[in-house]
Amino acid sequence: MATKQGSLSINSENIFPIIKKWLYSDHDIFYRELISNGCDAITKLKKLDVMGEYSLPEDYKPQIQVMVNPEEKTLKFIDNGLGMTADEVDEYINQIAFSGAADFIEKYKDQSDDNQIIGHFGLGFYSAFMVADEVHIDTLSYKEGAVPVHWECDGGTEFEMGDGTWDKVGTQITLYLNEDCLQFCNEYKAEEVIQKYCSFMPVEIWLSRENTPETQTIDESEKLDTDEVLETIQPEKKDEEKKDGEEKEEPVRLKIRKRPVLMNDIHPLWTKNPSECTKEEYIDFYRKVFHDYKEPLFWIHLNMDYPFNLKGILYFPKINMEYESIEGTIKLYNSQVFIADNIKEVIPEFLMLLKGVIDCPDLPLNVSRSALQNDGFVKKISDYITKKVADKLSGLCKTQREEYEKYWDDISPFVKYGCLKDDKFCEKMTDYILFKNLDGKYMTLPDCLEVKKTDPDEQEEKATDENGEKVEAEVVEDASEETEEEKEEEKKEKIIYYATDLKQQSQYVNMFKQAKMDAVVLPDQIDQPFINQLEMKNEGVKFRRIDADLTDTFKAKTSKKAQEELDAQAEEVQKIVRKALKNDKLNVKIEKLKNKKVSSVLTISEESRRMQDMMKMYAMNGMDMGAFGSEGETLVLNANHPLVEYVIAHKDDKDNANETMICEQLYDLAKLQNGPLDAEAMTRFVTRSNEIMVALTK
Repeated sequence: MATKQGSLSINSENIFPIIKKWLYSDHDIFYRELISNGCDAITKLKKLDVMGEYSLPEDYKPQIQVMVNPEEKTLKFIDNGLGMTADEVDEYINQIAFSGAADFIEKYKDQSDDNQIIGHFGLGFYSAFMVADEVHIDTLSYKEGAVPVHWECDGGTEFEMGDGTWDKVGTQITLYLNEDCLQFCNEYKAEEVIQKYCSFMPVEIWLSRENTPETQTIDESEKLDTDEVLETIQPEKKDEEKKDGEEKEEPVRLKIRKRPVLMNDIHPLWTKNPSECTKEEYIDFYRKVFHDYKEPLFWIHLNMDYPFNLKGILYFPKINMEYESIEGTIKLYNSQVFIADNIKEVIPEFLMLLKGVIDCPDLPLNVSRSALQNDGFVKKISDYITKKVADKLSGLCKTQREEYEKYWDDISPFVKYGCLKDDKFCEKMTDYILFKNLDGKYMTLPDCLEVKKTDPDEQEEKATDENGEKVEAEVVEDASEETEEEKEEEKKEKIIYYATDLKQQSQYVNMFKQAKMDAVVLPDQIDQPFINQLEMKNEGVKFRRIDADLTDTFKAKTSKKAQEELDAQAEEVQKIVRKALKNDKLNVKIEKLKNKKVSSVLTISEESRRMQDMMKMYAMNGMDMGAFGSEGETLVLNANHPLVEYVIAHKDDKDNANETMICEQLYDLAKLQNGPLDAEAMTRFVTRSNEIMVALTK
């Protein structure tokens, strides 16, 4: 075959149906496109006035009228912008995807700000054919000597264009709706859609019903030039009434045809300077936009001109953790035109918990203006928003610590989530994350890592049990000194103890308090992956649950020889306990604890428990979790407790029923401090407890 060269051809008969049916995902979006075109026409006319190429009338009021007519099944969009000549209609309407906005920007690129021009692709007008069988255009250009133009098309590739009768500078677009889309000429539906897409467009949008039978009554003094007076209502003649010596006169009333309703706010709060906005305005705007009548905790006003134009307000709502879904709403705008909710490319995922608005004219939108193009610029915007949020939170922590603490419980989920999802955010926020300790005091990570030097002997003297009584401890003078290696390890690894359930882990909490030790409270599901990340990001920092191990603080000082004896006894006792519990994998230790009222403690290594939690999180229920978990379990028996003393003393007695019962009870009591027993274990525990109480009555 011979080599052939040429140009690709595009058949309008094939592409036009694609534009009509598949360019836009939502049929109601034609409202946004046609109103946006009207806004652009008005913006262009005002710029021409500024540049001296046109003089606006003194009484000029830029506006867009949307008129519904359910009887005629029509919908009209009227603007008083620059209009079009026949040549411009032929160029911008008859040629698909030839943008008048883009042409205007190019022509006046040295004198205009293209951020104020909404349209760029020249396709928005054709969205009208998604809902209309026929579309008419009536327009008159601002240019001197221009004649009105009429254009119409029935949705195919054929059109008619000629002289028109439109006598006002601007454009009227009339849609003759198809039978499937008649809801769009209902004024309530029109109001809903306009407020969805156009609530903050920079030009006033007025909605009315054409030839409406509805009326309203006003005082004669309130009459406007545009009002259609249907009836004059004279005041009823009454006996003269006097008030403060003056006659009271009733005003003349007028019955007029219902006025058009203003649909938008052309100066939304985010366009103002933050210093000009009051607290009441921020709250009112929040309630109006998000229909949430609870007050937000606080907000961040974004206002940036360089290196890109971005404005907006992010609100931090009070999050109800009782519900699974805590996703917020971030509304994205382009030059005050609504684009979409929660576009993840520009809004960091963790900020989806917030509510707010972001307006960025520089966003690289796709052709339908409903999504973003994949552009590196978008990442810069996302990074900026993340930085501003981190700056706001860190600033609050540093300068308004008391207020910050009030907010913390509500904002902590999204802060922790942000740290998990964004490394830069995590770096900025690490020192400003708060942890609540056992006394309810808030502490930062540096506060938790701060080493407090205490005298061990003094600490012992202050130790008390749950009744406030001084705890007795066995002190041996020849206790071994810490090795240099141990001291070095202590310096290297900084442990932060934490509790997940203050009620469930109350025994351990009490032991910590008695020993004058502290821990932080991490009760939420997100806390586990969060502390994993903190450990990875901060070398030497380790989190350990209060039931993961017994520190030397809880143990009475004892000699090396005495400890060896306890270890030897533990080997024998371990056999007895394993036999009683029918668990040959359970580790058993015997320690002399300072608190003699604690009989047994069950510890689970941090690594094993985290693995169990992770497996549960991923619903790996098919695995033998019990066998896996027992490998990390250690039952610590207090040698200073009478029950443990009994077990040790009778370790050589074979088939001692009491000993077996005591071992089972010691294990279950310790187990209950870690979590609830399963159904079978709980049944055995209750039965055994009853048997013990019956034995006491004999």
